[in-house]
Amino acid sequence: MPIELLMPALSPTMTEGNLAKWHKKEGDAVKAGDVIAEIETDKATMEFEAVDEGTIGKILVPEGAQGVKVNQPIAVLLEEGEDAASITTAKPAPKAAAVPATPAAASPPSPQPSPQGAREGPAKREGEGAAASQPAPKAAVAPIGARVFASPLARRIAEQNKVDITSITGSGPHGRIVKHDVEAAMKGGTTRPAAAPAAKIASSGPIAASGSGIQRYSKDQVLAMAGNTPHTDLPITGMRRVIATRLAESEVVPHFFLTVDCELDALLKVRSDINEALGLKTSVNDFIIKAIALALRKVPMANASWSEDAILKWEEVHVSVAVAIPDGLITPIIKNADKKSIPTISAEMRELAERAKSGKLKLDEFQGGTISVSNLGMFGTKQFTAVINPPQSAIVAVGAGEKRPVVKNDALAIATVMSCTGTFDHRVIDGALGAQFMSALKKLIEAPGALLL
Repeated sequence: MPIELLMPALSPTMTEGNLAKWHKKEGDAVKAGDVIAEIETDKATMEFEAVDEGTIGKILVPEGAQGVKVNQPIAVLLEEGEDAASITTAKPAPKAAAVPATPAAASPPSPQPSPQGAREGPAKREGEGAAASQPAPKAAVAPIGARVFASPLARRIAEQNKVDITSITGSGPHGRIVKHDVEAAMKGGTTRPAAAPAAKIASSGPIAASGSGIQRYSKDQVLAMAGNTPHTDLPITGMRRVIATRLAESEVVPHFFLTVDCELDALLKVRSDINEALGLKTSVNDFIIKAIALALRKVPMANASWSEDAILKWEEVHVSVAVAIPDGLITPIIKNADKKSIPTISAEMRELAERAKSGKLKLDEFQGGTISVSNLGMFGTKQFTAVINPPQSAIVAVGAGEKRPVVKNDALAIATVMSCTGTFDHRVIDGALGAQFMSALKKLIEAPGALLL
């Protein structure tokens, strides 16, 4: 029976997308792993891969279509022996029949979706570290009510043969169960019969935020309050809507703020020497990224996130860097920034920023940060506070470096000084812990030789 390919949810915040380009046309054969199309999400343009074999029987959504809802059919896939005449009987797939090219494993677990795109921390998954040295564990049976990722064809074969699909381990992309897995399990006798339909088990969803105090007004209400002042309507883009939603969620986080003033003269000298000697174009922000990462290594309890079940202390340091783009803001990530050299960070940041502005970031390149940095110094902003990107627990706001009077050896002197303000989630980071982190950051910025090790 023909299978409807559905618009996938390629990011946690995606509710609709644009079909930027078809890589296959009607009549083309596809196999698992083939790129079918390019989808523009609220953050980036991503590839859409097939997980089943077949032939594209009909394209339902044309190239360039805007605002296609998640799970809306976009094409029909014909299986072996089927022709276009059977398309009228096509049924929607119970799950999306394709997956993003970016591995889902690159996006660490998180209590809630990513804020301006960069959101989930990189905690090690269960058994991840031991996978290389220990034999694969026996397939675990999924608990009742657990979500099972399987292709529509695999589900249909399992249903026809009365096989419980939750007893099968998938070998497809991202662990998805495919046709081969069901057939192999049936031949090997490792399946169990499907259970009779049971009543749906209620489960507690995410704990709802309360006490926000954020007001939501309709357009008519805003116009009335503004006295019907002449105006121009600007459409709310998908990215802007996500930013608004995520920052409204952040409002319920108990923020507190700490500011330190850092002298930059030594750092500016080191940066100048590196750029001149190596012919590079490193920026002050590159040094700050490295300093933030090393400060988290010195104060590891600040590298953590809150969940209602436990505080998650991250084992790796991934720094999300706020980048302004035409439609809003996105935070590409420097992974394992504490282990990278300044020139490497500089090269990666330059490439990520360029692709961010052209909407070409992959999902794992803007999701998975454990702390964020926002630098407005280039605009002459002396000092500001930034909003935390949940589920992260800290963000550092960096102001402009400027000449200021300072006292050295009981005498007045002039130094280049930059103000850094840390915003912290008080559920995870107490005042003393936040102060320790900011103190470590200040010492690293003012002794830049440590950043070169």
